[in-house]
Amino acid sequence: MEFNFKEIATITMILFAVIDVVGSLPVLLDLQSKHGKIQSEKATLVSGVIMVVFMFIGQQILSLIGIDVSSFAIAGSFIIFFLALEMILGIKFYKEETAATASVVPIAFPLIAGTGTLTTLLSMRAEYKMENIIVAILINLVFIYVVLRNTYRLEHILGVGGINILRKVFGVILLAIAVKLFRTHAGI
Repeated sequence: MEFNFKEIATITMILFAVIDVVGSLPVLLDLQSKHGKIQSEKATLVSGVIMVVFMFIGQQILSLIGIDVSSFAIAGSFIIFFLALEMILGIKFYKEETAATASVVPIAFPLIAGTGTLTTLLSMRAEYKMENIIVAILINLVFIYVVLRNTYRLEHILGVGGINILRKVFGVILLAIAVKLFRTHAGI
């Protein structure tokens, strides 16, 4: 095992930007208001398991069912696109989840361990050592847990106006990420 702190820092920052748990705060608060307390431990654990498992066998799973990474990323871009429209326009496309599953779907997947995160992990495998990627995932999971655990505090700090501004701004950012994912993998 060769731990490289520069690699770990780089991967951590890339994952932090792709996961964007702070940008997801408006969605988290919305889910929390609909379903009650978010099970931060469960959501963090499930998203971590999804990321690590997908990093090791994701490409094989996709190949087994006849899907390439680009098709997976394009499908993910549509999910992100509709989430962004919900945030920007205030309309609902998705059926409401039950309280029992809200911590896993849509928080663990696709909000945290979504297609952007999973395709990023697949692409990083070719460039970085596995142990450094795993450490970066763990660092991001700690941050995710802290944010999920403190959504009420963050809501009080930001206030209703701050949350609404964040929702619109990050909705536009999510929309841009969706378009970029689509363009990159559709060859446009």
